[in-house]
Amino acid sequence: MWIKKVAIDLGTTNVLVHVPKHGIVINEPSVVAISAGDRKVLAVGLEAKDMIGRTPDTIIAERPLKDGVVANYRTTEAMLRYFINKAIGGARLFRPEVMVAVPAGITSTERRAVIDATMAAGAKAAYIIKEPIVAAIGADIPIGTASGHMIIDIGGGTAEIAVISLGGIVSCGSVRIGGNRFDSSIAEHIRKKYGLAVGERTAEEVKIMVGSAMFMSKPLEIEVKGRDMISGLPRIIKVTSSDTTEALQLDLEGLIDAVKSVLHDTPPELSADVMEKGIIMSGGSSQLRNLDELVTQATGVACYVADEPMLCVAKGTGIALENLESYKRSIMATK
Repeated sequence: MWIKKVAIDLGTTNVLVHVPKHGIVINEPSVVAISAGDRKVLAVGLEAKDMIGRTPDTIIAERPLKDGVVANYRTTEAMLRYFINKAIGGARLFRPEVMVAVPAGITSTERRAVIDATMAAGAKAAYIIKEPIVAAIGADIPIGTASGHMIIDIGGGTAEIAVISLGGIVSCGSVRIGGNRFDSSIAEHIRKKYGLAVGERTAEEVKIMVGSAMFMSKPLEIEVKGRDMISGLPRIIKVTSSDTTEALQLDLEGLIDAVKSVLHDTPPELSADVMEKGIIMSGGSSQLRNLDELVTQATGVACYVADEPMLCVAKGTGIALENLESYKRSIMATK
């Protein structure tokens, strides 16, 4: 395969790789399993995720990204190298150009770490672009027009909120609230209310199966297995969607406050555009039941979830990479 360009959505929870003309070729968890002694990489992606919470002392399964930014440089580089090689095949004549989507609130040091890790992983050139911009492109929002569009991109580590006009971000906010925070809040609530300790994977399953941002007239229910905090023995309980709504109250309040703050900083002309067009939500965590309805109620502005919300950032990054000239104003850093 003569692939010269690779677009990467480097998420806290998942890494998606988009190759122009081939579409999304990889969608795997951003988890790396390493040996505790010599820090050697043993597994990446799906294989490594299966090890979370189940490893012996000699193996550590970790997420090298925290809140959308690089927490462990060496592991991030190994993960990027693995995904780039997997996307373009082992034998290659060219080093590819790589574009990586990062949170809008990223610092210059964090940005540098992403660029260095991408170059070290085998890229010929590395470009960094802000997630809200590419999420909007991937959600088919015409960002180049002189009109305001609002996007909320809720991933595993962060929620990015931005008002975009003429291809640039006019006002934006970034809060470290996302799917991972939702999972830990649900696990904490189950521990306090039912005295049952559950792992991160179980909490995520509860969120996906019955999680809701608002109380439902007919609550959903799921059986949850965990360890009793008092006896230390396994136990099964029933958890409802109302439990998850209670658990997520504080996180959702923080998210709504951030959305209101961005709307407050938006110029009046663009506010009118947003009011007319509504707010678009993207990212995997935007799929939480009734979250769009909660945002609509809290802001008075209609809110919609984009088609294939999880893929918006990866698709948008691929489009931006294919049309570098058109989007060069949106690119934050290159090497």
